[in-house]
Amino acid sequence: MKKSVIVALALAVVALIGIVVVTTGSAKALNVNDVGNDPASFTGTITITGIMGGISNQDPSIFGIMDIKELQCTTQNCNKLFIPIKYQGQMPKFGDEVRLTGSFVKLADGYLFSAHKLKVVRNHKIGG
Repeated sequence: MKKSVIVALALAVVALIGIVVVTTGSAKALNVNDVGNDPASFTGTITITGIMGGISNQDPSIFGIMDIKELQCTTQNCNKLFIPIKYQGQMPKFGDEVRLTGSFVKLADGYLFSAHKLKVVRNHKIGG
């Protein structure tokens, strides 16, 4: 009897560890529109998904992402919200849907998202 309780407990612990390992890497990514209007309320490390829409003229390690929903806007008067991203690795291409992990940094004129991890999900053929 005692041996079967120990085996059952060990199996439960292994199952719990497996669940924790699987769910830890699958945190829900926020969209640009979720965080763009109030980046100060997002502290610590978060994950954001968006579409690469441009590179800074002043700093080539900074690019902007827009919300995925902005792809549905087909007129020129769309009010697109861009979040500036600072990343020291290989830059995504225009139209790449990216999943970024990092945190917001307060600057004198606003906020910048400093990403330490970038994954290209896919490319959306946008623009002309």
